[in-house]
Amino acid sequence: MRLIKLAVASVNTTVGSVQSNVTRCVAMAREMASRSVTVAVFPEQVVGGYACEDLVHWNAFVCSQRRELERFARETAELKTVFALGLTVGVGGDLYNVAALVHAGKIILFCPKEKLPTYNIFYEARTFSRGAPYTETDVAGVPLADAVVAFDFGTLALEVCEDIWSPDGPMRRRCYSGAELVLNLSASPFRSGIVATRREMIATRAADNQCTIAYANLVGGNDGLVFDGGGSVNQNGRPMLDAPRFREGWDAVVVDLDRTVRCRREASTWRSDAESFRAERGDVKTLRITAPTADRSSLAYPLPRGFPAAVGVGGAVDGGDYPSFFLPAPEAARPTSRDAWLDEVFEVLALGVADYYRKTGVFKQFGIALSGGRDSCLCLLVAWRAVQHLNPELAGEALTAKTGELIQAFFMPSRFSSAGTKAAAERIAADVGAGLMVVPIDDAFERERDVTRTMLAGEGPSGAGLPPTPITEQNIQARLRGTRMWNWANTSQALFLQTGNMSEKALGYTTIAGDLEGALSVIANLPKTVVVALLERLYRRFAFSGIAMVLRTMAGPELADQQSGEAELMPFSVLDACLYLYAGEKLSTEEVTVALAALFPDVAPEQLEAWSRKFATLFTRSIFKWVRAPLAIHVGGLDLDRERALQLPVVQRTEWSE
Repeated sequence: MRLIKLAVASVNTTVGSVQSNVTRCVAMAREMASRSVTVAVFPEQVVGGYACEDLVHWNAFVCSQRRELERFARETAELKTVFALGLTVGVGGDLYNVAALVHAGKIILFCPKEKLPTYNIFYEARTFSRGAPYTETDVAGVPLADAVVAFDFGTLALEVCEDIWSPDGPMRRRCYSGAELVLNLSASPFRSGIVATRREMIATRAADNQCTIAYANLVGGNDGLVFDGGGSVNQNGRPMLDAPRFREGWDAVVVDLDRTVRCRREASTWRSDAESFRAERGDVKTLRITAPTADRSSLAYPLPRGFPAAVGVGGAVDGGDYPSFFLPAPEAARPTSRDAWLDEVFEVLALGVADYYRKTGVFKQFGIALSGGRDSCLCLLVAWRAVQHLNPELAGEALTAKTGELIQAFFMPSRFSSAGTKAAAERIAADVGAGLMVVPIDDAFERERDVTRTMLAGEGPSGAGLPPTPITEQNIQARLRGTRMWNWANTSQALFLQTGNMSEKALGYTTIAGDLEGALSVIANLPKTVVVALLERLYRRFAFSGIAMVLRTMAGPELADQQSGEAELMPFSVLDACLYLYAGEKLSTEEVTVALAALFPDVAPEQLEAWSRKFATLFTRSIFKWVRAPLAIHVGGLDLDRERALQLPVVQRTEWSE
């Protein structure tokens, strides 16, 4: 046996906080070494934070990362553990996103990222240069190379994030060149469905390359991105470790590298492919390190996955379940896949809000315009959970008191506000312990409407005695609320949370300088149907009566008598289907209509066609609105965020789809 202990770390970094980020890594490194970790993997760009974007063009920022990496090496020099960390290095006119290997006080290797994503939220090829196969250069005394590294316990290779997502990435040639262990340093943000995809992909790479993979991921929010952590270890296709997600920390597992070698010897196809590859392209360079690594004599053979400890012969665990290498471990009761997904999204939103608040360092509390409707109710619940992230030591009455200190909500009724929404707003605020102030806007609405009438009565084409349109009167109310929230937030140093959802944002069912206002959009990438499903799930989890009261109200902005969002737009189930098909799947309006017919067979084809065309028209006309929206938390593959995911020209027509 060749037992080694592998650790994967999830670090909550802040972009630019090079000293603080590395100090966190040093503390974890010492803990790992004290527990006999052989090899430890930190995430991609853990030194400078991710995503650093154009900040890498400041030479001082790049130099500071090398300086802090050298500090890490000095402060861990007495440790025998091998460490891998991610940072940016500059070589002449090139900037590389690299994995650095550190051991016994020395920086051994920089390994550059080869696959630079430029899809969805990623823009790495804009700032970084690609590493090339068989590259070999020097960065102030440290080799930057396509290489494998041989230690006394075995041979390892480094790679960075996207490199593992390609079946023809650097892992292939490095494993054919002798690497038994591949360390992947990642900064992979949360996206809907990404966890299962990630695990399957890692298992596939480990099996295809007959190697052991240790995968580390960032955790925490940076701008609108939320990293979910959850590192893993997979040996030749067999899962060995899945670290907890949404928390900073590290986890470790023991693996037997002799098993990896044995699997290679048994896999005749792998051996044949390796022979052909070496004959055609040759091996990459091998660096041989003679300095001793961590003592492995006390490591125990890995137990069957999922069992807490070994038991004696005939002994049982958990009421009759025996540890077995042939049986999967017993599973604890867990929520349905749908509920688990909803819980995950709630956690992502809360972590994103909490880290935005904490890492910017300029806010003293949260502010929410609480209407008594679904969207603002969900945002309040997210803020409530964010308070728990910010104060993990608190519970019970202490947590409720802290929530009252940190969250201030405002109910700003007009003549169109219903008694039901007022009661719901009061109840949900009381449920979580948030402060609530009622500030009516009717008098101000009358004044602003009169001023608008005066302006319209003036000379010229803007006048002609036109009365304010019904839409204008609705917008006046929304803008009054937005302005008041900003005025309060400016003085209170509060993070003003914008509460609009993705469905209404997509069709411009929002008001510029009104409900589109805020410093951070909490649910701007959640469709309305998901908002409702999440509230229903949170009601089942927490039994807040305020949620039930909110769900009983009619879904509408209450800017006119008996106003219904679905009546003015279309049923939200249809709207969200159009959003997915048109904006997500990039179907034409005719194709959307065909797909809708399969989803809603009881609806007349003419009505489905009308809704499809209405969606495309309003969506295109509303881009000018949603590009003005605040930064939003990223949760899925489709975001209405021009700088991140769905990049569309503001000025366009839809003749191409007619």
